[in-house]
Amino acid sequence: MKDTIKVLVVDDSALVRQTLTDILSSDPEIEVIGAAADPYAAVKRMETQAPDVITLDIEMPRMDGLTFLRKIMTQHPIPVVICSTLTEAGSETTLRAMEYGATDIILKPKLGTRQFLEESRIRVVDAVKAAARAKTRKMLPPSAMKVAPKLSADAMLPGPTGKAMFQTTEKVVAVGASTGGTEALREFLEAMPQDCPGIAIVQHMPEKFTAAFAKRLDSICRITVKEAVDGDTILRGQALIAPGNLHMLLKRSGARYYVEVKEGPLVRRHRPSVDVLFRSAARYAGKNAVGVIMTGMGDDGASGMQEMHEAGAYTIAQDEASCVVFGMPQEAIKLGGVDKIMPLSGIAHEVVRACSG
Repeated sequence: MKDTIKVLVVDDSALVRQTLTDILSSDPEIEVIGAAADPYAAVKRMETQAPDVITLDIEMPRMDGLTFLRKIMTQHPIPVVICSTLTEAGSETTLRAMEYGATDIILKPKLGTRQFLEESRIRVVDAVKAAARAKTRKMLPPSAMKVAPKLSADAMLPGPTGKAMFQTTEKVVAVGASTGGTEALREFLEAMPQDCPGIAIVQHMPEKFTAAFAKRLDSICRITVKEAVDGDTILRGQALIAPGNLHMLLKRSGARYYVEVKEGPLVRRHRPSVDVLFRSAARYAGKNAVGVIMTGMGDDGASGMQEMHEAGAYTIAQDEASCVVFGMPQEAIKLGGVDKIMPLSGIAHEVVRACSG
């Protein structure tokens, strides 16, 4: 078991602890070494064996999850995945957890339909694996378990037609990110000038978190940042963030670009999916688009970026040194769909330059 990812589950609910333990134990790459009802019990458990990843609730007795997270990150950093109900009142708190160093945020799995439980399993397992990879920076061994089929963007819209898009004066920017993306997007958007081209963003995150995330960015950036609503127009000086648990597609009506927000199956194991956004940008914007793929585990966005590249868009990938996890940019590079690889600190300037040419 030496090569498994050792996980400690910390949650005050016995049902949640058991559900998470069952979900994580179903993957042969993961070993649950213990479950604790509060941070004090977790510390006692960690004295005998240090976990590779901790899943952590926010609201717990004796010590809240945020306090525990800060102690972990200042004393002995361990990758932490926040597992929360993400109520509207608590979404700001979970956003603060990301600022304190949490790797990812996932919704607590609930008893429900078989599809919901399967999607929860996929999300929980992937988040833990991404957290472990963010720490170790090495490839994990291939999984021996049977997994649900990984749907492509075909599940949401047909592939590119091959028709060239006529050029307009307005450019549109499509951005995709996952693990480590909340901080990457903050740096990217803070560097954008007020009159920057319109931006559409997919960041892998749960529903209800995206509204608080957009509000936080809007308060610190020169541009407007908002959670996308179906039919929103892409405007200069504004970034639209796909709502959690919904896909976002770029559409075009004449010279106007807008977004379509809709339900659909998991694509590349995600909803929203970067591949869905990128494919729609290839189809409806073509050479009028600029694509950016940032830090994240897996391959979501790689095929879509290749399609954007083939449609004439200018495409940028974040470099390995500045990524928390180099998975998504690396896969896009492997497919040959990237025009430029560069550090996060220079991407905003490059996007503006590409859109002004």
